[in-house]
This record gives sequence, structure tokens and C-alpha cells, in this order.
Amino acid sequence: MTTSLVWITGASSGIGAALTRTVPLPDPHVIDLSRSGGTPGTEHVAADLATPEGWQAVAGHFSERLASFDGERVALIHAAGTLTPIGFAGEVDDAAYELNVVLNSAAPQVLGHAFIRAVRDAGFDGRADLVILSSGAARKPYPGWSSYSAGKAAVDAWVRAVGQERDARGGRIHVISATPGTVATPMQAEIRETPEEQFPARQKFIDLYESGSLRDPDNAAAALWGLLDEDLDNGAIVDIRDR
Repeated sequence: MTTSLVWITGASSGIGAALTRTVPLPDPHVIDLSRSGGTPGTEHVAADLATPEGWQAVAGHFSERLASFDGERVALIHAAGTLTPIGFAGEVDDAAYELNVVLNSAAPQVLGHAFIRAVRDAGFDGRADLVILSSGAARKPYPGWSSYSAGKAAVDAWVRAVGQERDARGGRIHVISATPGTVATPMQAEIRETPEEQFPARQKFIDLYESGSLRDPDNAAAALWGLLDEDLDNGAIVDIRDR
């Protein structure tokens, strides 16, 4: 019997894959929302999350599954994101920059909206959690990460506002933003391979890697899952490095 429905975006690599491997909820059915899929033990919904067509496919899946679900918990963990292109605005590839803006800023808001609507339309009366991964770059922008930093700041603002909205509707859907810190993922490898003229803070991240200071993805995932058991305000912006 399925007690929990869990959707995870970006589940095919990095923190998303670690979150998928470590789901602690009871009797979960886990759905991998990504282009490539391939996460063992999950249902894969193929979707390009940087396109309206991908958003519509995911929204339809939310509605379809929730309409017949009689379990106790549902959750959407939005881990998908991109650093590419790293470099200064006005100097990087136009198409890559546009994709970064859409994936990091628009997609979390559109998919979060679709999840909330589907939960409400289904009349689901169990616990519903929406967790969107953010970054310290939302509060401390770096040269070379203009679109990434702006996208994560947009996520945090959206979560604050929607948390207040959900409280105004009784608080049955709980929304938070969570920053995992510097984790040993392909994103960190991309940073280290970027020339310093495109990302002046590059050496800081090389030093973190060489000193063994990057957090293990499974450890970060466990800390992120642990947030669901905490009594956090709706709309909370949480940095797991502070915990």
C-alpha cells in the first residue's frame, strides 16, 4: 500500500538523486521528474522543466495521481536547477542564459503553483509539503552567477509570499525554501573547471574541494528530509548549514 506520494525534480543527478535514494516517508511511491530519468525504484515522468510543455506534463501528472490517492502524505521536492552558463551577463551565450533564467526562476514558481492547485482540487486532507532548493547565492550574489543568484532570490521571495497565502487558507500545505550549502555534486565540478575571468570566486570553491569541506550528497539529503519533521513556519527560508 502506498502511504506517501513524493515527486522529486532533478532526480537523475546530484542532490536530487541523493534525495531520491533516501526518502524516509512511509511506504513511498517516488516519481522522478526529469528529462533523462534512470533512478532505480522510481516512476519516471519525462519532462523538460525549462519548457511550458514540460510544466504541463508535470501538472497533469499531479492532478491525475492526486485525484485517486487516499494515502496520508504528499510532497514535491524541487531540486532541479543549473549554473550554466557561468560568466558575466552580456558576455555568455544568449540561449543558455535564457534557459538558466527560466529553469531557476520560472520553473519552481510554475510547478509549485501547479502542485498547490492539484492538492487543493483533489480535496487531499493529509499532509502536503513543498520544498524548493535554494542557495546562499540568493543572499550573497557572485559575479558570474547573475542569473543563478537572481533565480534563487526569486525562489525565496515566492516561498515567503506563498507561505503567508497558505496560512491564510488554513496552512494545510506547507511551503519552505532550503539551502543545502556546498555539496559534492556535478555543479561543484563545473565551478572548478570554469576560468577565473568568468567566475572570480573560483578559488574559494577549489579550496573547499581540496580541504574535503564539500558535504556528501546523501548527508545533505538526510538533513533536507529532516526539515519535514521540524516545526517550521510556513514560508520559512532555511539554511541547513545553520542547523
